[in-house]
Amino acid sequence: THSSGKLLFAARVIPYRGSWLDIEFDAKDIVYARIDRRRKIPVTSLMFALGLDGEAILSTFYKKILYKRTKEGWRVPFDANRFRGYSTINDLIDADTGKVVLEAGKKLTVRGARQMQEKGLKALRLSDEELVGNYLAEDLVNPKTGEIHAEAGEEITDKSMKALNEQGYKELPLLDIDHVNVGAYIRNTLSADKNMTREDALFDIYRVMRPGEPPTLDSAQAMFQSLFFDAERYDLSAVGRVKMNMRLDLDAPDTQRTLRKEDILSVIK
Repeated sequence: THSSGKLLFAARVIPYRGSWLDIEFDAKDIVYARIDRRRKIPVTSLMFALGLDGEAILSTFYKKILYKRTKEGWRVPFDANRFRGYSTINDLIDADTGKVVLEAGKKLTVRGARQMQEKGLKALRLSDEELVGNYLAEDLVNPKTGEIHAEAGEEITDKSMKALNEQGYKELPLLDIDHVNVGAYIRNTLSADKNMTREDALFDIYRVMRPGEPPTLDSAQAMFQSLFFDAERYDLSAVGRVKMNMRLDLDAPDTQRTLRKEDILSVIK
């Protein structure tokens, strides 16, 4: 618990032999990793080191929702679970009939959302204004020039919404983050992470584990490999593997006594 009284979530993997791994939140809802209780690094740096890029990190932790441009606005599939607790800026409109299903300034209750779904509501019509504050799920790239118009994880602002309209986007893949049912923790951590590539992340982890020694790519890769993936240096034990499988709903054999990429991603989740 933080001094403010806020609950901070954390996870720890303690092997029979080898490096401890901690995953922890801070008071600003950024997620960090700590190896052998050394200096913490953004958990996204750990995922970069595992070989994921920004898009892959986001798709691992979030669903993607496709918003489609129509003459009247943006069409988005209606999901009662996702829209419960949704506060309307404008009238909430059925994209197929054009009828108002919830007036502006009201909040959609769990019961109300479920009733809408039962009555056959398939999609909503949203305005540009209602897309502001959402996050892109993928890089938006000009297919002719290869120029990146906007990056995965980028927050849509009034200015960027205007630019995307000018660039003629008819579809926008957005992250399923509503700050009620799904938080932006991993997206915010990725945004705050100064490391952008696998190489950056490997060098950062090397400096944390071996301060004062200048890293090379080979030495940084070898050191990272030895932390969790080398059977001579790391051993969960058969009991440890069984416990991890049960806790995280995994199915690795008890002979798999080093960590795998999917183990680490499951711990973070």
